[in-house]
Amino acid sequence: MQHLTRRSLVLGGLGIAGAGALGACSGSQPSTTAKAFGTPTPLATTPGQRVTTANLVAKQTTLDLGGPKVATWTYGDTAPGPLIRATAGDLVRVTLDNQLPADTTIHWHGIALANAADGVPGMTQDPIKPGTRYTYQFVAPDPGTYFYHPHVGVQLDRGLYAALVVDDPREPGAYDHEYVVVLDDWVDGTGRTPDDVLKELVAKGGSATSGGMGGMGGMDHGSMGMGSGTAPFGDAGDVVYPHYLINGRVPATPDVLEAKPGQKVRLRVINAASDTIFTVALGSHRMTVTHSDGFPVLPTETGAFYIGMGERYDAVVTLQDGVFPLVAAPFGKQGQAMALIRTGSGSAPAATTRPAELAGPVLHGSALAAAESARLAKKDIDATASVQLNGQMAPYQWGINGGKFGENDPIMFSKGQRVRLDLANMTMMTHPFHIHGHTFGLVNSGLRKDTVLLRPMETIAVELQADNAGDWAAHCHNIYHAEAGMMIAMIYRA
Repeated sequence: MQHLTRRSLVLGGLGIAGAGALGACSGSQPSTTAKAFGTPTPLATTPGQRVTTANLVAKQTTLDLGGPKVATWTYGDTAPGPLIRATAGDLVRVTLDNQLPADTTIHWHGIALANAADGVPGMTQDPIKPGTRYTYQFVAPDPGTYFYHPHVGVQLDRGLYAALVVDDPREPGAYDHEYVVVLDDWVDGTGRTPDDVLKELVAKGGSATSGGMGGMGGMDHGSMGMGSGTAPFGDAGDVVYPHYLINGRVPATPDVLEAKPGQKVRLRVINAASDTIFTVALGSHRMTVTHSDGFPVLPTETGAFYIGMGERYDAVVTLQDGVFPLVAAPFGKQGQAMALIRTGSGSAPAATTRPAELAGPVLHGSALAAAESARLAKKDIDATASVQLNGQMAPYQWGINGGKFGENDPIMFSKGQRVRLDLANMTMMTHPFHIHGHTFGLVNSGLRKDTVLLRPMETIAVELQADNAGDWAAHCHNIYHAEAGMMIAMIYRA
């Protein structure tokens, strides 16, 4: 693996500055000069290519979450925002009108698109200033369940997220209904903003740190109220949330899917939360998981499954007669999110209903195996890199390979190479690791993903094909960890 001299990349709001154990591991300082990108060159359609268009307005608004009313930021007037639906091969054109009081962007999470459309300010585009517009253009390459959200600061933990579904024209669609299920943890407008939460985490990080962890410090949540250490994820979140949502609703007034007994439903489950792993179950039913992060897997039946921040799972289920709770229980935290599936008469279950399926066994996504059609073609490894996730709660700093973003060496490789990444979690907290512009295959199973949960002290080897040149972000999808520095650049040229 070839490495260049340490280089700093300035991302709008990503990577807080600060002294402490993590920052001291690097001798360089972040640059204060951001690269200018200008307006991207418009993409032309190819003969017969469809064009999918959308216009979004990012704005301040007041949302009704089904009882609680909150002041927040949204795409349009809803959270989740507008569903964007395309077919694989479509040219997608989306114009964002930024009416927020801050810079913003859109990242198209999970899409292997052209670098210029990836939505990372300072790395792929200029930030979108308040009162201006920006048009994203990309070809939707792979069918699947995706979503979109900002890549500036902790804006994801407001109402700025929505589903993006890319249909497969070859798929028969052997189900009667489709239900897009967007999970979220909610704090904005309840007396704190996400920016307030980040300041609190920095100021009041764990009351103590313990040694070990490769010299980076241990983990103690102390005053933050977490730290259950429960298997399999250990400490899985930093933030105590007042609400958990499915499709923007609290459990007291849930979102409802109407169907008939015996019908088959495809669930497209998206975890848009910023700090919460969920356990998902449909009361009195078993589900068959069919896709992970958009790609088909060997169909696997389960009563419940875990889903980390940024992950997506598709499952099909044949419905019984009645009213059933679809519950997303936050791992290691109190409360839950709930929706209903109604196929007949009967009373709705209580908002606190806990389906028996939540008690397990629960499917961990990394145990799935790729369908043959989803596997990367077999190739020899051309380059390898170690990606070590480091950090501590006190001071609240996170990083990769010994330094926070902007002070760690980018991962360098060349176009056309097959690259092996050895992902190693050197902390006692679970981290959802996400890469931009690519998917990877887990070496032990071939499972194709763009986001994978790394449990405490766990190492997972993955392979990716360097077929999409550019400057790419790779980071923890706990947005507070990313903002505190747990990100690294992957760079290669055409």
